[in-house]
This record gives sequence, C-alpha cells and structure tokens, in this order.
Amino acid sequence: MTLEESYQRLEDTVRSYNPGANFQQIRAAFDYARSSHAGQLRKDGSPFVTHPLAVAQIVAEELHLDSESIVAALLHDTVEDTGTSHADIARLFSPTIADLVEGVTKLTRVQYTSKEQEQMENLRKMLMAMAKDIRVILIKIADRLHNMRTMEYQTPEKQKQKSYETMEIYAPIAHRLGMQKMKWELEDLSLKYLDPVGYRDITQALDEKTAEYEGFMDGIRRQIEARLTASGIDGTVYGRLKHPYSIYRKMYTQNKSMTDVFDLIAFRVIVDTVADCYNVLGIIHDLYHPILGRFKDYIGTPKPNMYQSLHTTVISQVGIPFEVQIRTREMHEVAEYGVAAHWKYKQGGQGSGDEKNYEWVRRLLENQEGADAEDFIHSLKVDMFADEVFVFTPAGDVINLPAGATPIDFAYTIHSQVGNHMVAAKVNGRIVQFDYKLSNGDVVEVETSQSAHGPSRDWIKIAKSSNARSKIRQWFKKERREENIVNGKASFESEIKRTGVTLKELTSDENLPAVLSKLSYNSLDDMYAAIGYGGVTALKLVGRLREEINHILRQHQTAPPEETPAEQPKTPQHRPVHGEQGVIVEGMDNCLVKFAKCCTPVPGDGIVGFITRGYGVSVHRSDCPNALRSMADPSDAGRWIRVSWGEKTGSNYQTTLEVLAKDRPALMVDISTIISSTKTQFRGLNARLTGDGCVLFTMDVSVSGAEQMRTVMRRLEQISGVIRVSRPVK
Repeated sequence: MTLEESYQRLEDTVRSYNPGANFQQIRAAFDYARSSHAGQLRKDGSPFVTHPLAVAQIVAEELHLDSESIVAALLHDTVEDTGTSHADIARLFSPTIADLVEGVTKLTRVQYTSKEQEQMENLRKMLMAMAKDIRVILIKIADRLHNMRTMEYQTPEKQKQKSYETMEIYAPIAHRLGMQKMKWELEDLSLKYLDPVGYRDITQALDEKTAEYEGFMDGIRRQIEARLTASGIDGTVYGRLKHPYSIYRKMYTQNKSMTDVFDLIAFRVIVDTVADCYNVLGIIHDLYHPILGRFKDYIGTPKPNMYQSLHTTVISQVGIPFEVQIRTREMHEVAEYGVAAHWKYKQGGQGSGDEKNYEWVRRLLENQEGADAEDFIHSLKVDMFADEVFVFTPAGDVINLPAGATPIDFAYTIHSQVGNHMVAAKVNGRIVQFDYKLSNGDVVEVETSQSAHGPSRDWIKIAKSSNARSKIRQWFKKERREENIVNGKASFESEIKRTGVTLKELTSDENLPAVLSKLSYNSLDDMYAAIGYGGVTALKLVGRLREEINHILRQHQTAPPEETPAEQPKTPQHRPVHGEQGVIVEGMDNCLVKFAKCCTPVPGDGIVGFITRGYGVSVHRSDCPNALRSMADPSDAGRWIRVSWGEKTGSNYQTTLEVLAKDRPALMVDISTIISSTKTQFRGLNARLTGDGCVLFTMDVSVSGAEQMRTVMRRLEQISGVIRVSRPVK
C-alpha cells in the first residue's frame, strides 16, 4: 500500500465516525510530517512517516478520537526526531495540538532502567502525572502498540527491553483506562518476545483447539441466536478463544493446564437494553447448566474502570465449560475501548484539550470500590497526583517526593550521608538554589564534598518531607551537641523568665530531681541539647513544669516583706466579721477592695494586697510577677498588706485564661464545649495565630473560684493539640 493509499484509508476511517472532522488540517499534518521526516527510514527500510501514519490510524480506528488527536498522532515524532519546535506546531496548527505533541514527546523520553515493582508503579504514576490531557496517554499507547506490532525488526535485546516496558507500564495503564482490546494485544505481543517458548506452546495449542472447537462454537452460537429470536430479543452473538497471555498467566501463576482454564472459550451476547441483559441471562441458564460460584454481576456493581457486563460460566450438553458475557452495545464499547469510549460519548467526537472537560474522568477514578480500589486510585489520578512529584536520578531511577519538594528532600531520600555532605544541586543540568521546587520529570543531581560543614538549620524549614527534616535533626543532635546545649539553655532560660521564676531557682539542688523526672531527661545538658537541635521546644517543656513553677511562686508569696516601716500600724489580733467582695483586709474594716487586672485572682488563689493612693486595696495573686517585683522594691514594700478570702465569697469572679494549641479545624468548637460543660461563662475571647502553626486563645471567663478554674484548665489540657493552658499576667 502506497503512502497516499494509507493516508486515504486514514481519512476514510475518520470520516466514518466523525464526518465533521477538520480534514484540511489532517492533510496538512500528514504533508508536514512527510516533509519533516524526509530521508528517515525505519528498521524495516520503510519511510519513517509510515509510523506516525500507522499511529494515527490506530487512534482513529481503535479509539475514534477527535481531529486534534489525529493531527497530534501524525506529528508526534516531529519534535523528537526533526528540527521542529513546540512553537512551530503551535503556529502552524494550534497551541492545543502543540501541547499534545509535547506531552507525547516527554513520555517518549522517559527511560526505564529499574525492574523493581515499586519503581514500575512510580513510572506508571509519573506518566499519568505528566499527561495533563488524557489524549496524550491514548496517543502514547497507540504509539507503543504500533512499535510492538513491528518489533520483529529490532535486535533481541531491544525486543526484550521494549516488551518488558510494555508489560509493566503500558499494558497496566491500558487496563486501568479500561482499554481491554489494546491491553490484550500489548500483552500478547510482549509475551511473544519475553517467553517465546511459552508463547509458542500456547498459540500452537490454541491453533489445534481452534480447529477442534470451531464446530462447537458455531453450534452454541446458533442455539443462543435461535432462543433470542424466539424470545423477541435483538442481539449479536459471537465466540472467541481466550487470548494467549491470559491463558499463560493462569497456567503459570495458578499452576493450571489448558483443560483447567474454564473460560478458554467465551461467548459475548450484545443486546440493546439492560433489561435484555438479564433476560438473556435467564435464557443462558435455561439452555445450559450453570457452574456454582461462577456468576458475576458487573452491571449492578461495575469494575473500578467502569467495565459493565454479566459473566456466567456454564457447561454445554457435551460437557465443555464456557463463559458467556452479556452486555449492551454501549457497555461493549466501554469494555473494548475504556476511557476512549467515554471520551467519544462525552465529547461528541470533539475535544478542546482543556482539562476541565475531563471531570467525568475524575469521577471515574475517584468513586471506586473493590479490593484493588486503593491501588487503582493511587496509581491513576488524572487530576495529577497533586500531593506528589516524580523526579529522576542521573541513572534514570524515579524518586517519589511530596509536592513542593526541593533538592534537599531529594538528597536525603537517596541517603542521609548524601544530604549531610551536599554542597550543590543541579536540575536538568543547571545549578539551582537549595529551595528550588522540583517538577515532574526533572533530572536531579547532587554534588557532595567530604569537607562539607553539614546541613544548615534553615534546611529544616526548606525541606518538605518529614524524612529529610528528621535526618537533619539527627545530624545536629549527633554532631553539634555543645552548640545545641548553649542554644537550648538560652532558649529555656528566656522562656522560664516569663513565668516569674529564675533558671537558678528552678534548677536548684532541691528542685532539679523533680524537674528532670517530670521531663524524662537524665541531665540538664540532655534537655538543653534536645531543645537546641529542635527535638522539643522550650515552650512545651516549661508548660510541663507548671506545678514546680507554681510551687516556687508560692514560696515567694509566703516569704515576709523585707521590712515593715515603723510608721505602719501593727496588725490587729482580731478578725473582722465581714469582707468587701469576699476579701478580708487585715487591720481594716469596710475597706474599698478591687481585683488587679494584671492577674485576676479568684477565691482559692493565694492573694496579697497593695494599698493604692485613693483607690483602696488592690488584690493580686501571690504568684503575680508584678506583685513580686513591687515587694522587692524598698519604695513599695511598706504598702503591701496581708489579705485573705473570707468565709463568704461572691458567686462569680472574672479572670483570664490562655490556651496555646496547634491550629486545626473544630478546635474552637472543642474549647467552647469544655467551657459550657463546666458551667463557665465567656466574658470575652481573642484568638491570634503565633506564626508556627499554633493559635493562642485569650479568654475572659467568670468562675466561682480556684477549684472550678482548675477543673476548667484540666479539661482544656485534655483537648487534642493543646500545648499549654495558663493564667496570664499582663
């Protein structure tokens, strides 16, 4: 057949299912491909353009795709093998067609070197992630199918390599897209070169059985057709022998002989409606004896790739088992051509190439059921694995990283020593910054040096993977202990000062054993080192020491003021009978009392009083840092007076709580639930993000006393994500 005759066949095929196609553009694409590939020959000696023409024929005849897909198939090797650029195709044809060609070209450049199952799964995922338009994958599968059909002209080594790729990459993708007809052919052609002996044995046995079963299949077909006619059902019936690779897989994985493969012979009954499908099932079971456990209803419960059909295995009158598949004509199209059939129906034979037009594909992939649904979903997502990126090592292995990953993540995924000694990174041959965001298909190369100083602390913030961050922290933990101790101590001391306690007090001989036991460290240096390398925050550790800190603060309160001035009246020996707002001021009756806003004491708290100028006595919590500083000041020491809670206090006292927690959905709902369940009233609420993924709530609440306050704080501490609950001092 001449080139012109082959082209005319292509045009006739397209016209048969899409008479409105852009034949002028298709002809222009053929002429451009023939001109661009002029002088190039295939291994069999034919002009190279016969290959893209054959691929376009498969795309049209097998998949019934639109004009853009036909044009892209004709041009798919021009960017790879000629001087044509993406811009040239966009200018001469359209940007969409240029994108399709570029997508197929990118997939062609992928190298398959590793044979591990995980590696192959990553490659399958990467192919899908790189193909933003589903038609890219369809054209690439057609390209691989034609290459496999002409594989006899390649060297034995090339035959095995390409067959292995086809079996591990392209056949599974075709299966997941529901393209069973192309999947079967890809598998059979691959088996021919991967196990020539096994393939020959099966095909020879099939040839022998074909002659033996031809009369049997013809008789069964006529029996079924006669019953359909008698029942008034319009249907098509045909039989086939199982394809070679399917038999091969069952024989060698399940250790079966040819006679043990029940569905060696299969019949298909194609009817008009779903109701007819179930009527035909009744007819089949009436004609032949069904085998128990060999019936499956994929119409009521479709397979993950949208396959629908009724399957039943029965035994004929002469004792030969065979399978019958019953489906509608549309189900048959889907079974044979998968996504391509859906694409044709949904797009009306035309497509814009815009990803938004493929919402039906996303539904196909996201609403899956069955044992292999998880594998299916993770292996094939046309909205492109938004949480993953796939890159290459210089050797061609695929590395799977989280989206937004950097060369730092890549280096530590290879090995911790590669990351620790990294001094530079190249992406696609160019030096890049360490915070460069990697994209699908990037080739990443890391340069290392034994004299490297090790990772920077900033790398922890740059790295996206928990694996890389963990390994960086481990390095700092091991290599920079002295530096970590210094930095950790400074951070811990700064955080402790905010509580009104000094580091010296907290780590005194009296308190140190309890502190280390509470925090589960053997020594202070171990604790400081953990803070220094980022294993724990000083804020979190101080939060765990609240009881010890409060104990020290109570000791501050019980210590007497430095000296009472001579002019201060002596404390009376009698107790007043009542107090203002539930507070008794020693030596004074009917004294004006107000509660300090800096520490908001409530009944049950230790309290002290400060004689103000003209505003009565201001009552502070005894652990209030403001009060403690004032007591230590000689100019204020004489104005402090003993106060206590009377036997009768008020019902509600306003105070303030602070809750520091990891930000997450429904956190405020959980806090509100606790406040409500403890019969505590909100008086005010403020929330702000702290910049490290946390949120700080400041709440004004009304409580009856310290007991209720402790209950509220204890319940709040039990909320998931809460780091610290405290009563702040302003």
